[in-house]
Amino acid sequence: MKEFSNEAAKQRIITLAILGALLFTIIGFILGWIWMEVRYPMLREPAFRNFTVSYNTIMDKYLNGAKSEELINGASQGMLASLGDPYSRYLIKEQGSAYTQGYEGEFSGVGITLQEADGKFIVASITEGAPAERGGVHAGDEIVGVNGISIKGKAYNDIITILRGDVGTKVKLTLHRGGEAKPVEVELTREAIAVHTVSSEMLSGGIGHVTISKFGEKTDDEFKTEVEKLQKEGMTKLLLDLRSNPGGLLQSTIQIANMLVPKDKAILEVVYKNNSKTITYRSKQDKPWTIPIVVLVNGQSASASEVLTAALKESAGATVVGEKTFGKGIVQTFQQFKDKSVLSLTEAQWKTPGGTWIHKQGVTPDVKVALPAYANLSQLPFGTELKTGSYGENVKTLQLMLQELGYTPVGDTGLFDERTADALSRFQKDEKLADTGKFNDMTGYRILELLSDKLKEEDTQLHKGIEILNSK
Repeated sequence: MKEFSNEAAKQRIITLAILGALLFTIIGFILGWIWMEVRYPMLREPAFRNFTVSYNTIMDKYLNGAKSEELINGASQGMLASLGDPYSRYLIKEQGSAYTQGYEGEFSGVGITLQEADGKFIVASITEGAPAERGGVHAGDEIVGVNGISIKGKAYNDIITILRGDVGTKVKLTLHRGGEAKPVEVELTREAIAVHTVSSEMLSGGIGHVTISKFGEKTDDEFKTEVEKLQKEGMTKLLLDLRSNPGGLLQSTIQIANMLVPKDKAILEVVYKNNSKTITYRSKQDKPWTIPIVVLVNGQSASASEVLTAALKESAGATVVGEKTFGKGIVQTFQQFKDKSVLSLTEAQWKTPGGTWIHKQGVTPDVKVALPAYANLSQLPFGTELKTGSYGENVKTLQLMLQELGYTPVGDTGLFDERTADALSRFQKDEKLADTGKFNDMTGYRILELLSDKLKEEDTQLHKGIEILNSK
């Protein structure tokens, strides 16, 4: 009897242990699932089941096979695209790296500015002292291969991404050079290439003309350097050129505002989702700025350039000249992941010191001045080929460009006829281009260069800014 009792007790203990373990497993599973749903709320969404089934079906049954990483990255891109916000996006690996490098004070590369023309990738210019210059690359060279692989049919941005890479890594270029029977091959080692976003020149009458192309990591340092140089040269008035500046980093913009806006005056106010947080930035100016300022803007001045324009106009008494700005009054933050991919997301909106929301409205100049009409002519798309018999808006644009450069008659508006071909042929001969009487990328580039030179002489906005400063 005693022996039976011990055996029964033993069985009960084993049974209880199994039940206890099973209970703990169930509780652990439930808690784990709850934790997963808290940490990853998308698991609660019915549509997530569709995503999971779709993913598994593709991986198991897709005829051509699929890579898990590419599917997930594609889903991330689609998720951001579904917001309908062009400023919120997911950039994969090298695209993300190129995005962040665009704001840094330097990037890793070989020092080549590339130009796409007629399906070819031409070296437009070379950074002085950079690996490309030391390695024997010439302006005008055509890049036909990278690391032994033809780049025919590749997209422009893809080539830029390939040319960049980690400092110290090598890249081999195959070049086609005019006058050389065989391709030229060079191997270059990537280096840190400085990015300059500020330039300056001294104009007559003590006017310092400072141009900011965008707001990067070191733009405020560059601005301070250029201003100090101009002051040593006798600058008594500042002409700040923000035309076609697409914006950039808010921090460097605020640092420049700290130099030009009186101490404690408002620069901007940033308001986050559902008014959960509001940040007001005020000037921390160390030394009073006493030099009169005129700011030049146009319809492509956007984001951070609008921040600075509005702050100078409303808090520093600057005169704004030109055209209404683009109207980007929202703020993106971005985070970069371990694989260099980037999530850029719109998280806030901002208003001017006077409390104005400028999104889709822009900053209105104090003195409205338009550029000559030809300045608004759009660049003809890469790969555009126009010849006798062509017609449409692209032909009309080409005719207006030729007319501005003095090549007339150009024929009936919008129709590429014999007169258009003759005008274009005369232009090509004068500029020592292939005389085909047909429009191609190389011809287009040269037309734009000459129109740009012409605009420098006929820059009505710049001239008005100088006139206003000279009256102060």
